[in-house]
Amino acid sequence: MNGIICINKPEGFTSFDVIAKLRGILKMKRIGHSGTLDPMATGVLPVFLGNATKACDMLSDNDKSYLADFKLGCTTDTQDSTGEVLSTSEIAVSHDEFIKVMCDFIGEIEQIPPMFSAVSVNGKRLYELARKGIEIERKSRKIQIDKLELREYDNANRTGRLFIECSKGTYVRTIIHDIGQKLGCGGIMTGLVRLSSNGFTLDGALTLDEVKSLSDENRLEEFILPIEKVFEHLPKLYLDKNQTRLYKNGVRLDLTRLNGVDKADRYAVYGYDRQFIGTALAVFDKNELKVEKNFFI
Repeated sequence: MNGIICINKPEGFTSFDVIAKLRGILKMKRIGHSGTLDPMATGVLPVFLGNATKACDMLSDNDKSYLADFKLGCTTDTQDSTGEVLSTSEIAVSHDEFIKVMCDFIGEIEQIPPMFSAVSVNGKRLYELARKGIEIERKSRKIQIDKLELREYDNANRTGRLFIECSKGTYVRTIIHDIGQKLGCGGIMTGLVRLSSNGFTLDGALTLDEVKSLSDENRLEEFILPIEKVFEHLPKLYLDKNQTRLYKNGVRLDLTRLNGVDKADRYAVYGYDRQFIGTALAVFDKNELKVEKNFFI
């Protein structure tokens, strides 16, 4: 079984819990995922099966969207409602005040990853240190927030909902935390749903129970997406029979002898039978096309 299925991750599961569950359902070990979700989050989790696991780390950096619930007036050590309360505040925040501060977080911004995160510093995951009560200095990282919209806000309770489109590596709970800090009252995330990730959407996602039922009915193959979906944004390059043989053997191809090469530096490669076989990089100063990663079986 090779390809991609989009899972609607349930609340309370880690991303690895989902993989472990699927290994039991599908009776296969070669399964991976892209885009880790915190246990409290639900929504889109792309899962890669069999040969498709080679593509786990090849999804693009952007095109993720979320709905995030928040509460102002407190901070926690995890920046969400699962953590230990560190401070509280009675400062009132109006709808317009929130909007004004929120707008400062749109575009390319710097973000310091939270201590309770999987970011690695000197070979240690930050959450491993945080669980021991250790906090260390973290370097800020550039992230891109393409859209940040206040969808709901309750002035009395200081609760609301944000819609966010952002780049890979963005911590949504940190956005809420940082907005709260700038407002002077603090803020925590109380819920998170990933709506989309790299072309995969919640509408097309399966629950684990649905995967189990479809597997029992021998119908799961109908819902498995081809590996090339990950690379549908790349220009396509079609090889002839001899070029296909050379590509599969890892031989660099002469760019001047290929049809369909333009100024792009990366391509989705199809063999003479029009089947997807991998990705390749164009090295223009050497007029060569080199294999990036192959996916043929």
